[in-house]
Amino acid sequence: MSKARWHIARDGDTLTLSRMASARFDVSARTVLPDGGRLAVAHQVRQDMWRALQGLRGFAPAVEVRREGGALHVRAGGQVAGAVAKTQVEDTIQGVLDCPKRRARWVRHANRGRVDT
Repeated sequence: MSKARWHIARDGDTLTLSRMASARFDVSARTVLPDGGRLAVAHQVRQDMWRALQGLRGFAPAVEVRREGGALHVRAGGQVAGAVAKTQVEDTIQGVLDCPKRRARWVRHANRGRVDT
């Protein structure tokens, strides 16, 4: 079985990690984290979001991390094929982003051997 491939797009201070070649945010939530490695944060957020939403059929996750003002502005969500309860899905994503234990792990991971990507 081949390893899942993720598309990484870089545009200035913004990095986007997505399952599809062109990221689309049908559902999303946002948060701000301390500055760190953008790619590391994107992968960690994507992983936790996927765990929370793996039962959502047709979900293709995407995470956008933008460095601004000494912080990382994160938009997590993605594309959904079919009808969904948008508010409920976005509340689930926001719950992932607001979890103190996850946030602490993301920041630790993003600063471990930091290579800015």
